[in-house]
Amino acid sequence: MPGDRLTQQDRRQIADGLADGLTYAEIARRLKRPTSTVTREVMRNGGPGAYRADHAQRAADRRIRRRRTTTPAAVRGDADAGGRDPQTVREVADQLTDLLVQAGIPQMMAKVLAALYTTDSGSLTSAELVQRLQVSPASISKAVGYLEDQELIRRERDPRRRAERYVIDDDVWYQAMVASARANALLAAAAGRSARTLGATTPAGVRLENMSQFLTRVGDDLVRSAEHWRQVYATPQTTG
Repeated sequence: MPGDRLTQQDRRQIADGLADGLTYAEIARRLKRPTSTVTREVMRNGGPGAYRADHAQRAADRRIRRRRTTTPAAVRGDADAGGRDPQTVREVADQLTDLLVQAGIPQMMAKVLAALYTTDSGSLTSAELVQRLQVSPASISKAVGYLEDQELIRRERDPRRRAERYVIDDDVWYQAMVASARANALLAAAAGRSARTLGATTPAGVRLENMSQFLTRVGDDLVRSAEHWRQVYATPQTTG
């Protein structure tokens, strides 16, 4: 069973499990499937609140028909597989997408980020992303806008094609960590002000002050750790 396509009966069991309040892992155990398979199935079909077995089955049938009528190179991105099996590259990208979704990144944004990570160049144009992910240019535009705001990718001009390329920097996660720390610092400051407004000795004031102190300390530690490991991995590694 694991590795095979989901059947309509599988999808009904997923829908029943969601209705019963089961976690993805619990549903996956019932189906004897990887948790990532259930997560991907639910998230690509509206999420836990909107998942419908019949709708999901029809969407899966449409995807199969599209694959049969699309050239293999367009679907698999063979030219960008770096000499590897395109199916393996696609599976790695799907797994990474699932993990990014679980980490809180919206699905389409996670797909774009995973596509960029699994290319040797670390960059793709909008047209290449449309071809690889089989989605609309508008979906790509929205996704890259979000990722740029989060400082996870940047864009640069490709003079050879007169097009923009979307690029993952080597220190992308450092930038993301620092951006997260800045957001936490703003929240910590707001919590501190609220604590003083409500009264530092009141239960609400104490709770807000503890929140402020926690976010401040964790944010400071996060930035120091990010700075340290950025320097470590920016230093060329030597052997023997």
